Amino acid sequence: MIRQIALSVLLLSAASAASAATVEPLPTLPSKPVQNASAIKLVEPHLHVTRSGKGAPRIALTFDACMGKTDPRILNTLLEQHIPATIFVTARWLKTNPETLAIFLAHPEQFELEDHGQNHIPAVDHPTLVYGIPAAGSPEAVAQEVKGGADAMVAHGIPQPHWFRGATAKYSLSSIAQIRAMGYRIAGYSVNGDAGASLIPKMVEKQYASAKDGDVIISHINQPTHASGEGVAASILALKAKGVQFVRLQDIAESGDDDTTQ
Repeated sequence: MIRQIALSVLLLSAASAASAATVEPLPTLPSKPVQNASAIKLVEPHLHVTRSGKGAPRIALTFDACMGKTDPRILNTLLEQHIPATIFVTARWLKTNPETLAIFLAHPEQFELEDHGQNHIPAVDHPTLVYGIPAAGSPEAVAQEVKGGADAMVAHGIPQPHWFRGATAKYSLSSIAQIRAMGYRIAGYSVNGDAGASLIPKMVEKQYASAKDGDVIISHINQPTHASGEGVAASILALKAKGVQFVRLQDIAESGDDDTTQ
């Protein structure tokens, strides 16, 4: 019996040794992007224009043209009411909206065109996801997003931009410093007018109605099928009826936090 137990121990030991000898180390897996923006310190800068101080409140309307088409409800309201606005365009949007671009260029006194990037990629220089969108992920990719957008604008006959607003309007502090070193001010905002063109008209109107002297409102002009465009158009008319003085970013002194403008 003792000999059988000893033999079993020897056999098990030999099997274990053989198994260990054939085990190979696990391969090194490539690192994956961080799955949410909270893992990296991101900021969403605020921006204000100089307040009028008395009389009519001063408000800057800014619109992102990310991709897709143009919302005629918003564009026609701006045109018919002669209301100035700053439009942030991507290279992708420029390719598919030549008619709207021609209108913008025909009214340089009314529309200021600025850089929204080449491919609508968050200008964050570390791998991460921002609202589910993969960020640029490196300083080189951030530079390409900014420069690619500006180059496309110039190629379409638009003056060299001076402002940049990245997709999602979120940045790392290091990417802010990099973009500023490239010669751009970064356009934050103080009132989110349509939450990425996702709000119903009544909610849009509530957001716009909250704007005060010196506020910068962000909305989207590239979602003609979304209900929010109806609210944006109505809100612009409501602000005008209140006597608001509308300005473009290039028209008035401004101040942004996180070292985005100074």
